[in-house]
Amino acid sequence: MALIYYVTQVQFEFGALKLLKQECERVGITRPLVVTDPGVKAAGILQKALDALPGLTVAVFDQTPSNPTETAVIAAAELYKINGCDGLIAVGGGSAIDCAKGVAIAATHEGPLTSYATIEGGSSKITARVAPLIAVPTTSGTGSEVARGAIIIVGDHRKLGFHSWHLVPKSAICDPELTLGLPASLTAATGMDAIAHCMETFMSAAFNPPADGIALDGLARGWAHIERATRDGSDREARLNMMSASMQGAMAFQKGLGCVHSLSHSLGGVDPRLHHGSLNAVFLPAVVRFNAGAESMQKELRLVRMARVMGLSSGSEIPDAIQAMNTRLGLAGGLAEMGVRREQFGQIIEGALADHCHQTNPRLASAQDYEAMLEDSM
Repeated sequence: MALIYYVTQVQFEFGALKLLKQECERVGITRPLVVTDPGVKAAGILQKALDALPGLTVAVFDQTPSNPTETAVIAAAELYKINGCDGLIAVGGGSAIDCAKGVAIAATHEGPLTSYATIEGGSSKITARVAPLIAVPTTSGTGSEVARGAIIIVGDHRKLGFHSWHLVPKSAICDPELTLGLPASLTAATGMDAIAHCMETFMSAAFNPPADGIALDGLARGWAHIERATRDGSDREARLNMMSASMQGAMAFQKGLGCVHSLSHSLGGVDPRLHHGSLNAVFLPAVVRFNAGAESMQKELRLVRMARVMGLSSGSEIPDAIQAMNTRLGLAGGLAEMGVRREQFGQIIEGALADHCHQTNPRLASAQDYEAMLEDSM
């Protein structure tokens, strides 16, 4: 049986941040904890969010690391409790939003955070007691503002997924204006993250036609506008379309992701310095080649349909087109350039096989398959 669920209230427009207090009132948040990171604070975006909350008692946690950790979640949850907060506002990229989702669990549920991880059988333990969350994305990448999951590095260095429909933000405020100052390198990396979500979702064999349609349109928007957004960060049309591609990728990936994310999650736990979007960009060509032989890919003409919206003449051109795009965007040409070593392959493969995205790839990968994909991505 296919479970198809769409999804939450989204305010999408330039200047939508002005609606933040209105959304707090609608959701019932009167004493929010704002979860953000030092970069968002330094860019002045945190202050813009605080200015949009006149009259509310607001606490701030601004120490979210680039890959959210259990340590950060616990620290923010303590701040939530000490200040008597009744809800959360995440302002930032996927890291801040995922950290806030971790806080939504940790501040309202007993026991170690790890016990709520998907691969630990914890999804059913996450209840409606979670703290309500409003998400304000400042990058166009993860789409966590409309997603049911969070990715957090726990104490034993595993990068684990936490998934529940209770974690979907009660409101998403998608204001492309907040992305106008995003550096080119981060625009490129987060943009390829959004494109990877759209592509992996579309390749997944699960039955969810609405997700397929949303993902394919998101891929078209992302592929057509990522270079423009990277080259000229003030291009409002490009920024709007990249934010839409990001949101659409996450709306669609309830269908499931695949080996790109299994590998990225695992390697990101092995070396948290590596950016998730950059890893996805490097892994995509090898995984597309691997997936091309899947029965569902051939039956549904999925490579042909992706190629069409990417302006390519055949599906076989997709891996090389992605590699060429990465080069034009200034992203790493391979894992070796990112400092990954072959002696790390065993640990990466072990994590990929255990990852929650492994089972939803259109073609089930073995340890040997993952090794080949890693070698292909070096």
